[in-house]
Amino acid sequence: MPFETPLTVKEIVDNIHKNKYLLPAIQREFVWNTSQIERLFDSLMRDFPIGSFLFWCLEKERVQDYQFYHFIKNYHQRDVTHNPKADVKGENGIVAILDGQQRLTSLYIGLRGTYAYKLPRKQWNNELSFPKRELYLNLLKKSENSDLEFDFRFLTDDEVKKSSQENMWFKVGNILNMKEHDEVNDFLFENDIRNFDKDTAKFANKTLFKLHKIIHDDAVINYYLEKGEELDKVLNIFIRVNSGGTQLSYSDLLLSIATAQWDEKDAREEITTFVDEINNIGDGFNFDKDFVLKTCLVLSDFTNIAFKVDNFNKKNMLTIEENWDGISDSIRLAVNLVSSYGYHREILTSNNAIIPISYYLLKKELPRNFVESSIYKDDREKIRKWLIVSLLKSTFGGQPDNVLRPIRNIISINGSSFPLNEIAQSLKGKPKSIEFNDDEITNLFFYKYGQKQTFSVLALLYPTLDFRNKFHQDHIFPKSFFTDKKLNKKGIEDGKIEFYLNNFNYLANLQLLEGIPNQEKSDMDFKEWLIKEYPGEQARKDYMKKHYIPDIDLSFDNFEEFLSKRKKLMFEKLKSIL
Repeated sequence: MPFETPLTVKEIVDNIHKNKYLLPAIQREFVWNTSQIERLFDSLMRDFPIGSFLFWCLEKERVQDYQFYHFIKNYHQRDVTHNPKADVKGENGIVAILDGQQRLTSLYIGLRGTYAYKLPRKQWNNELSFPKRELYLNLLKKSENSDLEFDFRFLTDDEVKKSSQENMWFKVGNILNMKEHDEVNDFLFENDIRNFDKDTAKFANKTLFKLHKIIHDDAVINYYLEKGEELDKVLNIFIRVNSGGTQLSYSDLLLSIATAQWDEKDAREEITTFVDEINNIGDGFNFDKDFVLKTCLVLSDFTNIAFKVDNFNKKNMLTIEENWDGISDSIRLAVNLVSSYGYHREILTSNNAIIPISYYLLKKELPRNFVESSIYKDDREKIRKWLIVSLLKSTFGGQPDNVLRPIRNIISINGSSFPLNEIAQSLKGKPKSIEFNDDEITNLFFYKYGQKQTFSVLALLYPTLDFRNKFHQDHIFPKSFFTDKKLNKKGIEDGKIEFYLNNFNYLANLQLLEGIPNQEKSDMDFKEWLIKEYPGEQARKDYMKKHYIPDIDLSFDNFEEFLSKRKKLMFEKLKSIL
């Protein structure tokens, strides 16, 4: 298969924009980050090779046989991660990309699109957490990154406006409009490049002309053109050439084959849409195609549930397609159930823990009112305990198949109620045992405020709470009290200050409170808040029993004894549960 006549970046980007190039359904989705895109443009500017490409040409007679997708132009980490489906009716023919999608999408976004990713420490549900960015090139100086030469960056409009005298940010996409060299000169003159020192002006001139050259003039896109139309051959080529770069995950591979082999449903559309749906349940989750496809293998009762190409044959794929409605319903019900336990993306430490729950619900024929009905209360509590314990014991770390297979077998023969005890017995004495000894229970007290596992421990200690309401992890003695300055001001002895600072954030100083009471408690002294909130002796005793508050002096200067006594109360409760 010889190289075709190379193309320029401008020709490639124009063809993508005109929908002359599409992506076959067997392609994975776009996964590159902004740093990878910036590095790609830096490589072009330095005349580094960026690899060859593989295109697939289909005549118009075969176009309707397959599903195709458009390139992503305006990537958004939350809202736009899936390629839009292409309508190929009436097309004269299709050129599909088998190898090079990540690079071509990066060129397209860099020259014609935008990239929005979440800012650190911002809320996922906040629109302002995902500012739109475009690719810029600094014309005045080289990159500060020693591994790069040219300073390409994805910037927001505000970041560009704040540009100092040391920077001149050129929007890379504007180079497409500069067809002739004199237009490059015009831009430099209009931006008073002569006002800079000689070396800076020369660098700006050289940089912008180089960008123009590599986009408009240099034929840097070397590609092969595959004209065979047999899907099996194309699929094999696709798998072979995609072994490098950003590695194909097993889910990408399975989804590729499922897309090619499902008869009635579009596997890609079904699964990607379903992933979005379950991720929006409750306060949100972070499931992906890997999770859904792994669950398909387990719930279809395949003997071998490993991600091996040999297991993804036509027969197995058709079985998954046939069972898809039941599989998706069971996953959806399981996620709704887990959400009712108070879990979401920030604290669910293993998605695989959901799989046995899904399998059980499928075998139980998916009772629609399972999450709410009092009939299933005991069953829900067993599942809840299974979930918490498996998360705290990291049951699915390492090789989850070695746990999923025996648990599936136990559930399949004990379907009347969730077989928590049977599972515990089967794993007893093994590396994935879900039983706790005293040392392991003691180690639970080293979890801190905000850690993912902390919620699971607290959830064990509050079995009667309805977690469909919003509960906050609350510092019993307020977090704001624990600074050197405030501890000194409150008269805490110097010898105790280190203990206070080292221990206030751990489990023994945490409780679960509903949002409004937690806000009302805020930074109040705990003893004062307790008397104010529960003036009646019996109500105060009930609160203290519910929250494992020891019957001792609750003054702030007695914090050390408080932690010691409360830890004992919590330890005994955890031991009785675990």
